[in-house]
Amino acid sequence: MPATIRLATPEDHALWLPLFEGYAAFYKTPLTPQTAATVWDWIHDPENPFWCALAFGPDGRPLGLAQYQLMHRSLGGSMVCYLSDLFTTPDARGQGIGRALIDHVRAFAREKGLPNVRWLTAEDNATARQLYDTYAPRTPFILYSIPTT
Repeated sequence: MPATIRLATPEDHALWLPLFEGYAAFYKTPLTPQTAATVWDWIHDPENPFWCALAFGPDGRPLGLAQYQLMHRSLGGSMVCYLSDLFTTPDARGQGIGRALIDHVRAFAREKGLPNVRWLTAEDNATARQLYDTYAPRTPFILYSIPTT
């Protein structure tokens, strides 16, 4: 399925929100209106290095999103691109939308002179990992996440 990938504009909120809600639901994470508003504000704040690309089908229907940001990599002495969120609608999976979104982020990183793109996924996200494994083998790192309160 050919897709058009473009950056989200302020007028795209009604298209973006169901995708972001779908992403949160996929990871069984409650999404409050305040959290969604905060993320939407990050995307459109020119002082915040956080972007969102949307994928559209030939009929103009939104099929997915990729949200990405700059991240310091101290051991490399450089910035890298961190792919924070990648989501495609269930009916768009397996049709090249995820690959098109990842390739969009890779092109962004190349244009910025960044050495690589990084991301995390759940261990049991087998469908997505099949795609990710076509780019590179998984790393041996394990994520820890501890609350501050």
